[in-house]
Amino acid sequence: MFTGIIRQIGEVTSIETDADIVRMRIRGSDVLGDASLGDSIATSGVCLTITELPGDGSFVTELMGETMERSAMSQVKVGSSVNLEPAAQLHSRLDGHIVQGHVDGTGALLHRSSGDKWDVLRFSIPAELAPLVVEKGSIAVSGVSLTISAVSPADSKEHWFEVSLIPVTLSDTTLGQLREGDAVNLETDVVAKHIARLTEFSTNIRQS
Repeated sequence: MFTGIIRQIGEVTSIETDADIVRMRIRGSDVLGDASLGDSIATSGVCLTITELPGDGSFVTELMGETMERSAMSQVKVGSSVNLEPAAQLHSRLDGHIVQGHVDGTGALLHRSSGDKWDVLRFSIPAELAPLVVEKGSIAVSGVSLTISAVSPADSKEHWFEVSLIPVTLSDTTLGQLREGDAVNLETDVVAKHIARLTEFSTNIRQS
């Protein structure tokens, strides 16, 4: 479980493919202070397990085919920057929102509007995820907990949502580096997903 508050921007230092496993080595000393093998690290929003700790401020993790297909991790290269967050502890503050590290799908940056203090970013979102986002609701974009400031109308042909980012978010996460067309990992609110699933069952029961 995570909060979507990024602790460090890490760097992918090596990528190896072994059958259907992709092994990544990521530099991120700030999130490894008390880390152990088997611990979880959210990497640009994807919950990954530490499989090796070389002791040089980096960790190794392995990604399955399912992860590569569902997330934007397939576009990560050696030298890519990634958002890092260690798993939350029971006594820690919940400064963002409940983030599981289970990516629902990917979107892309459609447009960036830069102001004096804020940047407004508009992202595409798959049609099946669009009903799960609401204005003033929460969403994790590449692991960053954000508040949605605007959404596309329900009858739009192409769905999108907007977030407004303050300078610290732009400088302390990879969102400040995004260019139009760049892919991002999306995780919608877990409560919204449960409600949507319950609604499906309720509808089926009434129709049967």
